[in-house]
Amino acid sequence: MAKTALIAGATGLVGGHLLDLLLENDDYTTVKVLSRRTLGGDDGKLKEIIIEDFDKMESFTKELKADDYFCCLGTTMKKAGSKAAFKKVDFQYPTTLAAIARENNAHSFHLVSAMGADSNSMIFYNKVKGETEDAIQAMKLEKAYIYRPSFIAGERAEKRTAEKAALWVADKLDFLFSGPLKKYAAVHAKTIANAMLETAKNGTEKFKIIPSDEIEKIGK
Repeated sequence: MAKTALIAGATGLVGGHLLDLLLENDDYTTVKVLSRRTLGGDDGKLKEIIIEDFDKMESFTKELKADDYFCCLGTTMKKAGSKAAFKKVDFQYPTTLAAIARENNAHSFHLVSAMGADSNSMIFYNKVKGETEDAIQAMKLEKAYIYRPSFIAGERAEKRTAEKAALWVADKLDFLFSGPLKKYAAVHAKTIANAMLETAKNGTEKFKIIPSDEIEKIGK
């Protein structure tokens, strides 16, 4: 059966790999990309949906209709510039997209979150991630999957000094990340993308949070 996938955040590290996988996968005849600017697509399977202001996303509910939704949106406090701006990208936009998926009777919704996500956390980043997860779970979509990677490995367009340092340490001390510590090992962006696609095709749970070490197993 012909299926349509929609991806938000296709210019990001995970989203870029996922877009390539979706375009190569024969299960999907159409791949919609939600973006503020064109990627030079609208050719063959790829259909771009340009929404310059994501605050108006709900006005495009019909255009955003798809079977499987993949949300790879995310930012950092430094890039966002304020807590309000960060929450808009990491809470408002993903939950709005999830609501659109529910309105369109989507088969599944997939969100890249983060290890440590907890709505009760004293750490703002973790708290927002947790609030987003809670909100999506409460929507009771047909199927919803949350991916909680540890450090995400891969080449980023922008430099993140602290993250690069942490990844360097994780790589050099990879032998330490076994047993109970396995969940803290860095996971490559392509592995996360693979896990998302694999789960979209074969996942059976109504709602599931997938930790970093399980992402690694699914995405190999």
